[in-house]
Amino acid sequence: MAGTGDRGTPEAYDATPYLPSRGGLPAHRKAAAECRGCPLHRDATGTVFGRGDPGARLMLVGEQPGDQEDREGVPFVGPAGRLLHRALAEAGIDEKDLYVTNAVKHFKFTRDETRKRRIHKAPSPRETLACRPWLMAELRLVSPELIVVLGATAGRALLGPSFRVGTDRGVPRPLPDAEDGTRVLATVHPSAVLRAQDRREMYAGLVADLRTAADAL
Repeated sequence: MAGTGDRGTPEAYDATPYLPSRGGLPAHRKAAAECRGCPLHRDATGTVFGRGDPGARLMLVGEQPGDQEDREGVPFVGPAGRLLHRALAEAGIDEKDLYVTNAVKHFKFTRDETRKRRIHKAPSPRETLACRPWLMAELRLVSPELIVVLGATAGRALLGPSFRVGTDRGVPRPLPDAEDGTRVLATVHPSAVLRAQDRREMYAGLVADLRTAADAL
């Protein structure tokens, strides 16, 4: 049973009315498919909810779905996801023990009519805040020991607007307001590695941060 509230009003920018009042991850995944908490649902193929071990000690949080994730309805299956899979393997992290999600559950994009492509566009702080209730519900239900935030959008969703990847990455720290000792570690988003001129160096940094996460558990 979904919660009550001002449903279907884009100006509200709040997913809270769409969260179920009870139930675990399956109930939340089903409810999220009907979320209209911000305008991003209008153009996206569908909601891309988290996936993985519901009792995972380690959770990865990215920014938002990409084009391929939007089409398949699964996080981290596109080019950035393939790079992340390789980095996790090099860091010695078994993906079957993870829970993986995004701070924003709908794909935001612009259209390149010349190439007939959908081009990723970063979600705004308002859109990220609107979607935050889903992320917080996932954190509550999975209750991981450590969260790895991938990139600035995910970092700001959990650590506040002052978060900066360049200065705040690579060191586990307490999650603000967490009462269960949950910690968070920041690193770059795999898509930033794909765009980087110094791709090899940035990829090595991502792997190093993931190894730090594995050692912290």
